[in-house]
Amino acid sequence: MTSDPGPPGRGSAPSAHRATVPPAKEHEPPGRDMSGSDPGAGERDGGHRSHRPWSSRRVPAALVAAVILVAGFATLVDVIAVRAGRPAAAWRRRLADELATRSVDDVWMLTGAAVAAAVGVWLIVLALTPGQRHWLPLRSPADCPRLRASLDRDGAARLLRDAAMRVPGVGAAHVRVRRHRVRARADVRFRDPREVKDDLTAVLVEERDRLALARPPRLVVRVRRRAD
Repeated sequence: MTSDPGPPGRGSAPSAHRATVPPAKEHEPPGRDMSGSDPGAGERDGGHRSHRPWSSRRVPAALVAAVILVAGFATLVDVIAVRAGRPAAAWRRRLADELATRSVDDVWMLTGAAVAAAVGVWLIVLALTPGQRHWLPLRSPADCPRLRASLDRDGAARLLRDAAMRVPGVGAAHVRVRRHRVRARADVRFRDPREVKDDLTAVLVEERDRLALARPPRLVVRVRRRAD
């Protein structure tokens, strides 16, 4: 479910997941690290900590359900046929013979066991991890701690890139947002690259804080002089 497309006046706005959250405070608290780290941001609003939303896992659940349904239906039909006086199906006789005659260290037995173990581990990982890695959780407001909202990474990257392009001297910018890190690379057309980097870092830190992320990622900023 999507909601409000974002703050007005932006060139491109991110999509929100499940709900919207009021914009974060725009003033800069004293003592903020300009490198981009903000360890206490996730617990700022009333001590509440937001978590990434859990994926519904529709595709894995559908695949597992389909396999179980087909295997159970085929076995049930064959058992009913045997009870009715007909011989067992050829596939069931072949499977019983193979399981009875093959040794445990047979290559096909080991391969089947490895595949079954890998599928089991995959299903356990899916059951114990939230998924939705493309969404960044936002801070819940103090007056409504049960409200959950998430921000798309691509939308956050577009907002940060638009902010970077407003810095004087930046000719081109590329921003990549990950869970714990934001990588920003900019080409400098004029001005001293060190001054541009300082201004770019300050602007990106301010824009990142406006996103109201529950766990603000660390900023990594690189600039280079554009060769004309």
